Amino acid sequence: MQAPTFTPSPETPCVDLTVKRKVEGTRLDQYLVLIFSDLSRSAIQRSIEAGAVLVNGRPGKASYKIRYGDQIRVWPPPPTHDLPVPEDIPLDVLFEDEDLAVINKPADMVVHPAKGHWSGTLANAIQFRFGKLSHLNGEYRPGIVHRLDRDTSGVLLLARNARAAAELGEAFRRKDCRKIYWAIVVGVPKPERGRVDLALAKQAGQGGERMRPDEEGKEAVTEYRVLDRAGREAAWLELAPLTGRTHQLRAHCAALGTPILGDAKYGGWDAFLGLPGMARRLHLHARRIRLPRPDGRWIDVAAPPPAHMVEDGRSLGFALDQAGQGT
Repeated sequence: MQAPTFTPSPETPCVDLTVKRKVEGTRLDQYLVLIFSDLSRSAIQRSIEAGAVLVNGRPGKASYKIRYGDQIRVWPPPPTHDLPVPEDIPLDVLFEDEDLAVINKPADMVVHPAKGHWSGTLANAIQFRFGKLSHLNGEYRPGIVHRLDRDTSGVLLLARNARAAAELGEAFRRKDCRKIYWAIVVGVPKPERGRVDLALAKQAGQGGERMRPDEEGKEAVTEYRVLDRAGREAAWLELAPLTGRTHQLRAHCAALGTPILGDAKYGGWDAFLGLPGMARRLHLHARRIRLPRPDGRWIDVAAPPPAHMVEDGRSLGFALDQAGQGT
């Protein structure tokens, strides 16, 4: 390991972390990737090598296995692009208090700035709507403690201060947060209620990054049940992810042999029914989120499905009093 080259000034922002028992034994670089999910592992490793990560007051090593109670101080690397600026973009706010907000993210909206999407993102919109937000997870992700794919609509939690961000991050790591998704899929899974336990690994390709089944990959578990069906042609599913892997629900639905309607990445041509007027969009919606607060209260918020799912659901003959308005 090279000699540290990073020398912080008193004005350099840092993040202080205390290792919880649940993540004890994780490599330092892997742990920091979980915390700073918008940074790559290589960027984290460069910061560690430069001496921008201290463990119990001493420069850390990427391979160090963290221990319960370790005190970690991180100076995140500087941004490589201008920070997101507030933009007056309409938002559907479902819940709001002094600590949290829950919005219904529209489909086709990128959550935070990235290559090719430096404006028009959710991060731009929430900075205009809420002003100052927590930057615990990086200045590119103001208030954002979890994410949805660009093409996925539905409930998204925001932290309005650092304390709330830390509490929410811990709730996600403890798996106290219960999330329910809805999807219209092509075909009907057998059995109509079950559990997919299929490890996934990232795979690069011409169509961009995707997840593939891999015994050596990361654990990925999803519970599902059929809420309604259109003969053998399609089904309206309720999906409950017990882990939070990239594209997990899309990959698991494809593995069931019932790709999500409109999901060409994982279903190819099989993801389209070919019916006239059917939207060629992903039919996946984060329906509901439920999690405990430290004071004993519960947050329980549901979002109505987007118009294209409601309209296509009606075209397929789903009973929308259940699939469109139920729990």
